Amino acid sequence: MPISHHYADINDVSLHYVEAACHSDNPHPETIIFLHGFPEYWGTWQAQIEYFREQYHVIVPDLMGYNLSDKPSELEAYTVPNLIALYAKFVENVSQHKPVHLVAHDWGGAIAWPLAAFHPQLFSKLVILNAAHPSTFTREMASNPKQRQKSAYIHQLVADNGVEFVKNDDFSMLKNMLFEGMHNTHFSERQKAEYMRAWKQPDAVNGMLQYYRAMPQLPPAALSEPENGDSVEQNALANTDLKIPNIRIDLPTLILWGEQDEAFVTGILEGIEAYVPDCQVMRFEDATHWLHHEKPDEVNAAIESFLTA
Repeated sequence: MPISHHYADINDVSLHYVEAACHSDNPHPETIIFLHGFPEYWGTWQAQIEYFREQYHVIVPDLMGYNLSDKPSELEAYTVPNLIALYAKFVENVSQHKPVHLVAHDWGGAIAWPLAAFHPQLFSKLVILNAAHPSTFTREMASNPKQRQKSAYIHQLVADNGVEFVKNDDFSMLKNMLFEGMHNTHFSERQKAEYMRAWKQPDAVNGMLQYYRAMPQLPPAALSEPENGDSVEQNALANTDLKIPNIRIDLPTLILWGEQDEAFVTGILEGIEAYVPDCQVMRFEDATHWLHHEKPDEVNAAIESFLTA
């Protein structure tokens, strides 16, 4: 049975999502929702959709601003409180009134962390792939120059010419990030064409960049390096208004982490238990930020083991 395409109207926003019915004879299968990140769309989870639909009811949206979902022009729509409200109602809309499992990567994970913290009743278990917890990320942004260096690319995305920068040379920046940034992973020409189609949707690039423009952790001063002999920590903390949020997750949580991530230092994981007490961490030394593409079989097996434990 092929996947089906749907739209959910949530808070005056139309969210496109695909649904894969469970292949088993179970009349009441559990539901898994997958949230993608930048610069992807629902199709990033194709390997997971095919695998988990054997036993689960699978739901995969295009995030607001991406591909076939609505792309509000107002920056306020992309602030964390509005994102949490939007996706909480989306989950309620598609969950069939039962807690669901939530799996998320990158910006999907940045949404999933506070979503699970503030709406735990909606979820059974949480799985995060290479998406920094907002508390440890803010801590590292404030005190770790390596993390600020890794995050410096964001300033190109939020600049006044950010949309033109992303579209330049037929989306070469996104192609290099995604298609060339993975280890031992080959995208077919058809897959590349599907990504290009998603990126070329009207206002899609601007919609994708709105998440970065609205993020609270990167005021310009957070990237300034020390002068006059001040320590990095003194400089960073004295010149930013970054406040480390206390985002506590009380759900059973699995973190899958490619340790060669170019966007995050591995220190992001240090002290995670203070915020996520029931937490398992599985590290992949030879994987990058794009873990689910590079090691789909291992990722699927790890998620299945966690969900069925």
